[in-house]
Amino acid sequence: MKPANNIQDLQYFGEFGGVNPSITDSSTFTFLQADSMSELFEIEKEGCYLYSRHTNPSNKYLSDALAAMEGTEAAHCAGSGMGSIASVLFQLCSAGDDVLSSRTIYGGTYALFKNFLPRFNVDTHFVDITNLESVRSAITSKTKVLYCETMSNPLMEVADISELSKIAKQNNLTLVVDNTFTPMIVSPIELGADIVVHSLTKFINGTSDAVGGVTCGSKELISSMMDVNSGASMLLGPVLDGLRSSSILKNLHSLHIRMSQHSKNAEYLASKFQGDGYQVEYVGLESHSNHKLFTKMMNTQFGYGGMFTIDFGSLKKANLLMEEMQNENVGYLAVSLGFYKTLFSAPGTSTSSEIPEDEQDEMGLSDGIIRFSIGLDQDIERTYACIKECMRRVGV
Repeated sequence: MKPANNIQDLQYFGEFGGVNPSITDSSTFTFLQADSMSELFEIEKEGCYLYSRHTNPSNKYLSDALAAMEGTEAAHCAGSGMGSIASVLFQLCSAGDDVLSSRTIYGGTYALFKNFLPRFNVDTHFVDITNLESVRSAITSKTKVLYCETMSNPLMEVADISELSKIAKQNNLTLVVDNTFTPMIVSPIELGADIVVHSLTKFINGTSDAVGGVTCGSKELISSMMDVNSGASMLLGPVLDGLRSSSILKNLHSLHIRMSQHSKNAEYLASKFQGDGYQVEYVGLESHSNHKLFTKMMNTQFGYGGMFTIDFGSLKKANLLMEEMQNENVGYLAVSLGFYKTLFSAPGTSTSSEIPEDEQDEMGLSDGIIRFSIGLDQDIERTYACIKECMRRVGV
């Protein structure tokens, strides 16, 4: 599999020879001829911009870079990951259509599918995405979209994208894959996905100072989403600010280095904690139920990623440990992920709290689970020793 690092071939010159492209600080754009404005309402013209809700140069630079990274014809950035996910679902689905989704997905996505889309007569059926027979059995004549996360948030289940792609094609479905946990590590398009979405807020940006999202797909899809009459991105208006686009683009060029370090540190800690007898879910461990599948799918030079979970048995113990780790500067008790410092949270009561408790129990999401997003620590051995001391103090 080719490495997903086509971003290194991108080159943008700013005005006056700047090594970074100039930041677009305009909401609207001028035209020298009136006819050109009317034409742009109907078709996209290279080098011409109409209004920043449609797109602008800064967003276009970032979109092109992300399309190159994911190996798609085009991409479109939005003001958040949920903005991208909602826009693509509204673009693909009409009243009466169904979505077939992995049961273990980000809580915000779950709430969108379970609580919001039914208002528009779009229903979602949730399945164990690792059970391909269950996926096949759940497809009906109304199913339009098959949705999954490459690695599920927060339970680290791995979707067999190649097999899901075959199922999707056999049933004329669109396979949408959220690749937020594993940018560059897995290339869903090469495995057969039709559309890839990301929360740019996480690993891709890497500095927790911007919120953004992206949809990567065919030119036909992206053009339809930007259509002034029927495009979900154009009409719903989840705009990404040009200043933030520029910032994310600069950070994108170090993504391959950061993902490798996140992975190296996470694999070290996960192995040590498993050796200490803790219940660790990390896809880089041979004990993980999807380890072989993920190894087959991954671009090996970037490692297994920076995410793992440990189950400490109860929410009380988890909370005590997280507070102690924050006090000892291991990282921060905070939602989100992909930051250069380690972040940790109890997903059952935070990022997955939208999922009812009975469904959390059914999928194995206990309230004692801590989700770790491991940072870029230089001395990971010291980090391990510090966490172990925190564990000793709180008695876990």
